[in-house]
Order: sequence, then structure tokens, then C-alpha cells
Amino acid sequence: MTTQEIKQLSILACKVRMGIIESTHAAKCGHPGGSMSATEMFTYLYNKELNVDPTNPKWEDRDRFVLSKGHCAPGLYAALAHRGFFPVEDLIQLRKVGSYLQGHPNMNTVPGVDMSTGSLGQGISTACGMALSAKVRGKDYRVYTLLGDGETQEGQVWEACMFAAHYKLDNLVIIIDNNGLQIDGDVTKVMNPYPYKDKLEGFGFHVEAINGHDFNEIEAALNTARTVKGKPTAIVMSTVKGKDVSFMENNAGWHGVAPNDAQYEQAMAELNQKLNELEGM
Repeated sequence: MTTQEIKQLSILACKVRMGIIESTHAAKCGHPGGSMSATEMFTYLYNKELNVDPTNPKWEDRDRFVLSKGHCAPGLYAALAHRGFFPVEDLIQLRKVGSYLQGHPNMNTVPGVDMSTGSLGQGISTACGMALSAKVRGKDYRVYTLLGDGETQEGQVWEACMFAAHYKLDNLVIIIDNNGLQIDGDVTKVMNPYPYKDKLEGFGFHVEAINGHDFNEIEAALNTARTVKGKPTAIVMSTVKGKDVSFMENNAGWHGVAPNDAQYEQAMAELNQKLNELEGM
């Protein structure tokens, strides 16, 4: 990837983070922490990886993306808006009564959302079904799903992994956002999900471990996934919850809390400073 491409993606990621802060602040609720840890992946998927068309969100041959950790809708919405699926200005309608941008993704109201999600563990199962459907129907589209590390404590996740390997779903990529924190704190203290690599390989996956904030590593892992045949791919990405806002970083308290006015001002000032630095590079 060229320096210019990384710069453009980094600028977009910063704008996505600003959208997350804007929307959750306006809603006075929501989930900023895990949305911001996955921002680079959201940004890369919608601007480099996924074969999608914002002017035709229901295009039959599009790639599919399922946000299995559906509470991180603010991150998905911001990425979709900046890709042109709907106006960026609408992000402040998050969770408002009557708004099409509710707290969890709704495929019936939000352009670009391929599956309604929210109950943890179920999104990956839906993604498996989509990938198998493509195989059965001889379609070339690929399916991607993003899980939280706390979500992998759900038994249904591992049933879905067994299913994916059994049906040799090499058109499926599962991505685990391993920021190490969930609503109750450190994932290792709540219910230790590690070691991911050994477990996923044991279930029949090809596994890539990456820094989830490094666009070069994201690209390399997704490019490798396209070459893997006969088995699904899992990408385990190490990330920082609340990334790029100083008081949110690595703080489990920002799992499901919106910034107040003073926190909003500080977060936006920090992100604007980073945006200015990136644009000046």
C-alpha cells in the first residue's frame, strides 16, 4: 500500500471516529469504545475490500458484512455514511425516536446493513449461512463478520466455527476485535477466551494475527484470506478500546457510555488535531 493510500485511509478513519463521538454524544447513549477499536477495520473494509455499491445497497452479488457485535453500530454507521450509503449529517440521529439509525443495526431501515444484529453470538451464525448460500448458488461474493472478544465467550460462536469449517467456507472471514475489554472489565478475568490461534486452528480455520490499527497488516491479512482454499479464515486483531481519544483508551468504562458535553469537546479537539496533522502530512 502506498504512503498516499495509507494517508487517505487514516484521514477517513479519523473522520469515522469523529462520527462515533458525534453520534453517541447526540444520543446521550451508545457504545463508543468498541466502535473506535474497530475503526481501521471498518474503514478498510468499506473503502478497499468490500465489493459494494452505495447506490445499490441490495445488489445481489455484493460482498456481505455482518456486524456480529451489533452494539458497535456507531462505528458501522459512521463508516457507511463516509462511504456514501447515507448522509454523514444523519449520524446525530442515532437512537432518536423514529430515526432509522437505531442502537443496533437494522437491515430493514439502514442502507448498507446486511443483517440485523445485537444478540451476541448470532451474527457469525448468520454470516456462515450467507457464505454457504453463496457456495450452493455458485456465487462469488465473500462474507465478512466482526466479533467482539467478549462475544467469543458465547457458545454459539464456536458452534458457528465448527459449521464454517465443516462446510469448507473459504469465502468467509471472521474478524475478532481483541481489545481485551468488555462491559465487565478485562476479558481474561470475566471468562478467558484465549488462546485464539490454537482454538481456531483446532476448529479448522486459517488464522492471521495482526495489529488492528495498521492498514498494511489489515490488507495483508485480507489478501491472504483470498488465497486460502478449503477452509475459512479468522483474523484476530489486537486493538485499543477507545482508540485515539486519550481518556477513553483502554478504559472498560467507555464500553457503553456516551461522552458528556465537556468530554465531547475534549474528544473532538483531540481528533481534530489528529485530522489536521494527517491532512498536513
